[in-house]
Amino acid sequence: MSGMHEECGVFGVFSPTASFDAAHMVYYGLYALQHRGQESCGIVVNDDGVFSSHKDIGLVNEVFTKNVLSSLPRGGMAIGHVRYATTGSADRNNCQPIEVNHKKGHMALAHNGNLVNSSELRDSLENGGAIFHTTSDTETICYIITKERLTSPSIETAVSRAMDITDGAYSFVLMSPAKLIAARDPHGFRPLCYGKTDDGIYVVASESCALQSIGARFIRDICPGEILIFDKDGVHSDKGHCGTKTVTSCIFEYIYFARPDSVIGGVTVHESRRLAGKILAAESPAEADVVIGIPDSGLDAALGFSESSGIPYSIGFIKNKYIGRTFISPEQNERIDGLKIKLNVVKSTVYGKSIVLVDDSIVRGNTMARIIKLLRDAGAEKIHVRISSPPFLNPCYYGTDVDSRDNLIACSHSVKETAKIIGADSLGYFPAERLCELAGTKCICKACFDGVYPTDIPKDTGKHRFEKKLSDRKK
Repeated sequence: MSGMHEECGVFGVFSPTASFDAAHMVYYGLYALQHRGQESCGIVVNDDGVFSSHKDIGLVNEVFTKNVLSSLPRGGMAIGHVRYATTGSADRNNCQPIEVNHKKGHMALAHNGNLVNSSELRDSLENGGAIFHTTSDTETICYIITKERLTSPSIETAVSRAMDITDGAYSFVLMSPAKLIAARDPHGFRPLCYGKTDDGIYVVASESCALQSIGARFIRDICPGEILIFDKDGVHSDKGHCGTKTVTSCIFEYIYFARPDSVIGGVTVHESRRLAGKILAAESPAEADVVIGIPDSGLDAALGFSESSGIPYSIGFIKNKYIGRTFISPEQNERIDGLKIKLNVVKSTVYGKSIVLVDDSIVRGNTMARIIKLLRDAGAEKIHVRISSPPFLNPCYYGTDVDSRDNLIACSHSVKETAKIIGADSLGYFPAERLCELAGTKCICKACFDGVYPTDIPKDTGKHRFEKKLSDRKK
């Protein structure tokens, strides 16, 4: 409901002994990661070295019907992906996992994150004769690994060499004919973990909630810079890239991206958001009759605000659970606000009340203004907005769609001005200096708030930068 959009989710399964219904297992894993990407999805199954796949635009349950799933073979391993486009358009060509046939075999890769040197790498590859079929930076990673594989003794060596070249955010799962490989960039921007089912199937996922969905036991997070190899002999770890760069995990995973029941870096996301609400209540108090949160990521912080302030917590909105990306927006002349269809106010909670309204962020301000109007129309007398993150002041280059300062409301307006624009009686943000408390570590990236980037800033930015290059070449 807020201005931020999810990134991507990756999932992989591997059995060292026998084939199994890998496609169905990945399907349930992707279903649990649906919040990370709702534009497209895909699954690739490896049946004794033979790859079978299905990818398309849409939600997991739309793309993988019963007939589609039954058409995919059993296999010893499989990987899957849910996507929100942060580099490249949301068309079918950019669906993942990406498959590559090369001299030394077949490979499939699913990636979460953005490279900051993808433009330079892509230019270099194209100058060497590479032909790209997508406009995502994931294909760049595939090409580099493939190129390194031609002179490497193993696929994991090729991955390690590729990590020497790539820079930025990448957590990925890769499948070769005989191995499943998981890798996380040395900064550890995006989460990645693994577990194991009772019948011996290894599982890799962006978030621990996806392990729970298929009954797998969480083992641990994959370390920043680690390469984890699953093969017939078990699990092997290559930590050659660990410690080569400062660990700076994305703080917004705790604030918004991850599901509340996931555990990242030993911290439960629900408890992190609840703590954010408690800190917010202490740092930016308000006198009110009730505290409400905006579904879904504002609810935990609202609960924490209520517990700390003593102001009763209540349900202020009902979210329509059956509206996904297939929801058809009404025509303008119908004069129907799509937000009213997605989000309904519980009038008895807000009528005649002074309210603390809690959400995870304000990006452009448009959605918050419309939500406040819904509350005013339902009879709310005063609305004190409290945000469980600091003001967005800078673009993110590591896998979100905030790639410019343009239209970031906090960049051009003070807190008081923003409150007036969105129609709030008051506005308070989470203090930036206390963000480390939410992750339980100082090793976080908060560049979107303070402008301190842990990598070089990319020369070319913009979600559609590769499409733009193609367009410029045709002129």
